[in-house]
Amino acid sequence: MQPIRITYNQACELLSIKRNTLRELTINDPSFPKAYKAGTTRQSPVYFDYAQLIEWHKNQMQSLTHSKMEA
Repeated sequence: MQPIRITYNQACELLSIKRNTLRELTINDPSFPKAYKAGTTRQSPVYFDYAQLIEWHKNQMQSLTHSKMEA
């Protein structure tokens, strides 16, 4: 089964973050899902796998909930 591709803007909307925050996550967070380009040119659109984003977000929420319980 092929992954569901979502655009950069759709990923921002899904995660309720700004484009700059998404860019920083892709650079600085090794656990964040990798983006992939739909072509080889510089202007090729960038996509994320929907299922990977949902899984990452779920793990982030669990980790926040867990750390709040410990405090």
